[in-house]
Amino acid sequence: MNRLRTIRNGDRDRGQVALEYIGFLPFLLLVGLGGIQLGWTAYVTQQAETAARTAARAEARYPGEGVATGLAAIRPSLAARTVIAPATNEDAITMTVTITIESILPGVGERSVIRTAVMPNDDPR
Repeated sequence: MNRLRTIRNGDRDRGQVALEYIGFLPFLLLVGLGGIQLGWTAYVTQQAETAARTAARAEARYPGEGVATGLAAIRPSLAARTVIAPATNEDAITMTVTITIESILPGVGERSVIRTAVMPNDDPR
């Protein structure tokens, strides 16, 4: 009789919350990693924009120094995965920066972000 009373009072549900939490934990981790990946992607995009603007400005004022200046303007760990391609004509200097973004989410491959900046050519040689 005593056992029947405890079952009716809800003792059978002991541990259910822990099991539900363990089942939901992978989903929570995936959502958290997705948020971190989104933030990292935004940061790398901002760094690519900074590198492109700095490289174009430096190349316009000091020809030949744009690529090195653009790489120096960003985080050193990103500089290793960065490609800066200059293009010059009589009127303008264009710098295109490509940075590879590594993924922290399982099953998602690497992506690249490309940003371009154009500055007037101060030295039209």
